[in-house]
Amino acid sequence: MPTTPRPLSLRPALAALMALACSAWLPAQAQGDADWKPRKSTEFIVPSGAGAALDVAARKLTELLTREKLAPGFIVSNKSSAHGIVALEGLHRHPGDAHALMTLSTSYGNSLAQNALPDHLQKGTPLATLFREFVTVVVRADSPLRSTQDLVTQLRQDPGKYSIGIATTLGNHIHLGVAQPLKLAGVDIKGLRIVPYKSSAESMTALVGGHLDVVSATTPNLLPYLQSGRVRVLAVAAEQRLGGAFAQAPTWKEQGIDYVSDSFQGVMTVPGASAAQKAYWVAALRRVAETREWNDFVALNQWEPWFQGPQATQQLLQAQLATNQALLGELGLLPAAPRKIAKAP
Repeated sequence: MPTTPRPLSLRPALAALMALACSAWLPAQAQGDADWKPRKSTEFIVPSGAGAALDVAARKLTELLTREKLAPGFIVSNKSSAHGIVALEGLHRHPGDAHALMTLSTSYGNSLAQNALPDHLQKGTPLATLFREFVTVVVRADSPLRSTQDLVTQLRQDPGKYSIGIATTLGNHIHLGVAQPLKLAGVDIKGLRIVPYKSSAESMTALVGGHLDVVSATTPNLLPYLQSGRVRVLAVAAEQRLGGAFAQAPTWKEQGIDYVSDSFQGVMTVPGASAAQKAYWVAALRRVAETREWNDFVALNQWEPWFQGPQATQQLLQAQLATNQALLGELGLLPAAPRKIAKAP
């Protein structure tokens, strides 16, 4: 068994989150505009490829924000890259101008935990959490792997035996969503053969095409393949079984592995957003989250509606930082020494 790297101090990453929280109140050109609202098309940046779960949620959200007359319109921009750096560059390009939003997911906190983000990309403004999502582990319908026990038995003997597709970055919630339960089952997770893709839509295509053995992905990415009988779910990281097409998919817990994922999706905006800009977008997102169409959409994708405001969202990121750093270290995904991160102003 490989030696587990010594966990790094949480101080640099927590300082980054403090800067993140404070950035919403930094002086900006737009501050003082008490009745601020978007007066032109807003760019909504998605840190993944088109067709993936992040993209699907962003497009539905922007559709409803527009329909509810909460914004003149949106341009959805897909910017997939490791740690969402390309997307974050786009978000940080115009500080203080909240005509730009971006998907905020658990992956952002994991990137902070890895010290993977340059100083200038750590100052965005979290607005809200919208829902919880559940990571699944899936194989083709004709796979010899019939259960998690089959997978665990094989990987205990040879951790690199199967190719496991994830999206989009090593160390993100999709990666940890398969690594953590396998670790609990006694697998040497540092030896796993992980293959990153630009989106879960791409990893699922590779799976059904015979180019991967296993995929870790969130529920919406599986739906068309599950409904057509081309794949089989080995485990869902939920507290209890989901409904609909996932009704026959077992949880990790019912198979003897005590694991439930804590992944979520939300929204963030530019650094230096004014109090008025922040308040407007939080209220707009809350209003959409209360609509029947949004809740039907969330249910269809087997997500759990869970609206949380800015402060609670920051606390979620902090909690995940603390819990995930040890696992990231065991995967060999932490630097040998912490990189200096910008302190809160």
